[in-house]
Amino acid sequence: MDDLLVAPGPGAPRGLRVPAAELVEQFSHASGPGGQGVNTADSRVQLSLDLATTTALDEAQRERALAHLAARLAGSVLTITAAEQRSQLRNRTAARQRLAALLREAVAPPVPRRATRPTRGSQRRRLDGKRRRGEIKRARRRPGSD
Repeated sequence: MDDLLVAPGPGAPRGLRVPAAELVEQFSHASGPGGQGVNTADSRVQLSLDLATTTALDEAQRERALAHLAARLAGSVLTITAAEQRSQLRNRTAARQRLAALLREAVAPPVPRRATRPTRGSQRRRLDGKRRRGEIKRARRRPGSD
């Protein structure tokens, strides 16, 4: 297995190179149809990378990746599963591509929000709606309370 190369992007202008020794691959039976080879082919691939100990990321990238991928992590380990293809080799390729895309997205710095103002039309519609609602509530009052 070769090193995993992540294309250059925001947060990683030169790209990333994850050493093959840091990637853990596990193979198992994929569910679904498979014909005669269904019980012999371990085509599902689980590719794991420990983000806390990898040498591919610097500290700023590591913090961004851990924060961005927090919901997908088990501890600090990111695991990708690929079982769409019937071939183990194609599933390995798909898992590596998905991991590279996730890492590229995770190390990118957040895009700052551009402050915008509500349009005149949206302000008018909001106030008209509030006025209509107030009239409905006023109509519910008991007569003579004014």
